[in-house]
Amino acid sequence: MEKFMAWMENSFAPKMNKLAHNPWVAAVQQAILTAMPMIFIGSFVTVLTAFGGLIEGFPDFSPINTFSIGLLSVFLSYLVPYLIMEKKRNNKTKKEAGIAGIALYLLIAGPVLDADAGTISFTTSALGNGGMIAALMAGLFTGFVMNLFAKHSFFKEDTAIPDFITVWFDTLIPILIIIFCGWLFTFQFHINISDVVYTIFSPVIAVGDSFLGYTLFFGFEYAFLYTFGISTWVLYPIETAIIMNALAINQAAVAAGEAATMVSAYGSSYYWCIGGGGCTLALGLMMLFFAKSEKLKVIGRTTLVPSLCNINEPLVFGAPIAFNPILMIPMWIIGFAGPAITWLAIHFGLVPAVSTLFSFWYLPDFIPAWAVGGFAGVILFCVIFALSCVVYFPFFKVYDKQCLEEEEAEREEKEARLAKKAAREARRAARENA
Repeated sequence: MEKFMAWMENSFAPKMNKLAHNPWVAAVQQAILTAMPMIFIGSFVTVLTAFGGLIEGFPDFSPINTFSIGLLSVFLSYLVPYLIMEKKRNNKTKKEAGIAGIALYLLIAGPVLDADAGTISFTTSALGNGGMIAALMAGLFTGFVMNLFAKHSFFKEDTAIPDFITVWFDTLIPILIIIFCGWLFTFQFHINISDVVYTIFSPVIAVGDSFLGYTLFFGFEYAFLYTFGISTWVLYPIETAIIMNALAINQAAVAAGEAATMVSAYGSSYYWCIGGGGCTLALGLMMLFFAKSEKLKVIGRTTLVPSLCNINEPLVFGAPIAFNPILMIPMWIIGFAGPAITWLAIHFGLVPAVSTLFSFWYLPDFIPAWAVGGFAGVILFCVIFALSCVVYFPFFKVYDKQCLEEEEAEREEKEARLAKKAAREARRAARENA
């Protein structure tokens, strides 16, 4: 175990954290996070819509949803190339990269042109979270092409021509290449790139929705990597693309009068991500109410509010759970068991598959669980929370005893030092009096 932990700490963890800071990966991460306010607005509209059937004459807020999360893919197609250029320190052309990303995405999103009416139409699913994977691919391709030409210029550095004019001409070729590629596939080859991208990634989506894929990728690996201090943000783009696409599939099924079937849809983690990844709220409450160690009592008090809001970094690195063999094991166990129970409950119809967007993950978890799963969702939440208490408790007791013994040893050592100091002062005083 010691050799394994040393390898994880000194070799594997640094490499994973380096990958998380790769400009291409970081650009996608930041793009998704930048678009989160639009997802929150979509969730707020979901809450408002719940009152529609209860209050006569209540306004229809669905257009707000259409023009917030309903345009998520469009936002990402701009943000990804923009942030790639920014992180590559090609700031002069990052705005041009962003608008080229939008142009390419709209070209490959299945536009229908009506020359007689002079209109272009798109399916709403292609512009929202259903087209997210294609938008990310369009953004990455745009960033790649723009970055290739970023160092090339038709003008010398000391030219008197204003910068904005040099940018116009320097970006003509890369933008033309980007738009030409979209035009070629869409209007000449008649290939829907968005559908092709979805077909390519469909095995990944299917694996993510399977029992092992869901429990290992969405649950266990987060808990496992987190206990070694490895940033799980490197997986965030992949995870978000899968769960948002699964949500879009469920929403389309419900709209067509069919049953939602995708287990991995955005929001299913509300049942088992209680207090954060690894279901750590139970551990924090144990420290607060049952710890005999002063250290763990303080940690329990200071991490209570963040844990209730599903922010568990203070607990993971303060207790600590990370690199702590005693507390790592229960986090791994519940990191697997929670998603496994959730998958089984949804698969066998005990809890409905999530088909409602509710992104207020920072609320105490029973509220999101009720929002996406109703009363059955709250029951599932309670079952997994109770299980997390059972899993963490024996390991907590062992660690609490260890911390208490260390505190007593430190107290005895401090008392011994004080006693020696007092003895020295007494002997000094005796010599002075003599």
